Amino acid sequence: MTKEIIHTDQAPQVIGTYSQAVKVGNTVYLSGQIPLDPATMEIVDSDIRIQIQQVFDNLQAVAEAAGGDFFDIVKITIYLTDLAHFPIVNEIMGDYFPPPYPVRAVVGVSALPKGVAVEMDAIMVLREEEYTA
Repeated sequence: MTKEIIHTDQAPQVIGTYSQAVKVGNTVYLSGQIPLDPATMEIVDSDIRIQIQQVFDNLQAVAEAAGGDFFDIVKITIYLTDLAHFPIVNEIMGDYFPPPYPVRAVVGVSALPKGVAVEMDAIMVLREEEYTA
């Protein structure tokens, strides 16, 4: 299988030794996204709701660049510096993901890059045919 590097200007540019996503076969591994505005490369806001929405927007941009969408995401990992924000993540995630929902892990961490409150990464499997629920 060949490895294809996925890149889009609609998500924050990488700031280290990694790619926005890597596609192998019909599986896409999306790197962790933090709440950076892709246009300014600045943190969007200190409000957790706005940060969570920006992270989902960034992941969505990378998923689309790889030829998929949130329906294709099979696993998402969410890193929070405060697990009290978990209900907010749940609420906002419901606005972005259609059922059937992906599997998910939520991990409490002591710190994240640039002092943000949330980071997410995902694994996506591109559809070869329509899913059935």
